[in-house]
Amino acid sequence: MPTDILRKQLIDHASEPYRRAGRFAYHFARGKLGGDPMFFALLQRNLIPDQARILDLGCGQGLLAAWLFAARTLFAMGKWPRNWSTPPQPGEIRGIDLLAADVRRAQTALPAPARFEQGDMRYADFGQADVVVIMDVLHYVDPAAQDDVLRRVRAALAPGGLLLTRVGDASAGLAFRLSNWVDRTVAFFRGTRLPPLHCRPLHEWVAALEALGFAVETASMNGDLPFANVMLVARLGAADGPAI
Repeated sequence: MPTDILRKQLIDHASEPYRRAGRFAYHFARGKLGGDPMFFALLQRNLIPDQARILDLGCGQGLLAAWLFAARTLFAMGKWPRNWSTPPQPGEIRGIDLLAADVRRAQTALPAPARFEQGDMRYADFGQADVVVIMDVLHYVDPAAQDDVLRRVRAALAPGGLLLTRVGDASAGLAFRLSNWVDRTVAFFRGTRLPPLHCRPLHEWVAALEALGFAVETASMNGDLPFANVMLVARLGAADGPAI
């Protein structure tokens, strides 16, 4: 199956549940899933293990869960490419987001094993997880809070656990400034005020994760746009237990 057809089918299936949550939720889902390359990359690169306990920090309206459910639906329908790895069946997906409206949309649209709650990642109990996803939200808190969140993510992960995050590379010049402008534009149209941003050069993000014991891989995650977004794939060794 050509990737453009697979992508369209994934977007269709992942956005459909949001009709229950209203027009904004549905159209936002279609726009975000269609324009953001990270969702497709998670499946294409087979990054999430089967039956993983997934913690999605800054989950928004639950698009990651919807995307993974859509992949499993296509697989069950026999519409999954034979040359791709079987899409993961999540053991559970727990999403935490600061915005009550987004959490309500997620709860309305998506069934178990996904569950969503309002909370601040700086203070929420992370529990235990096999995979933690933090997509485009770490820069909304100050550097000390960033380090604390990453430390607590490290403690929450099982041995062999995985952190998937996307950050802006503050050393990327014009591309980085353009990324920030888009952040502010999206916040405006969603009716929210963008807080001060606390961004770092890519090498500082990598160093912070390596100091916690992660092995880190990086990949540009801009799609066709001239942004400075980078996905960090941070893995713990199989023998690494939770940090104290």
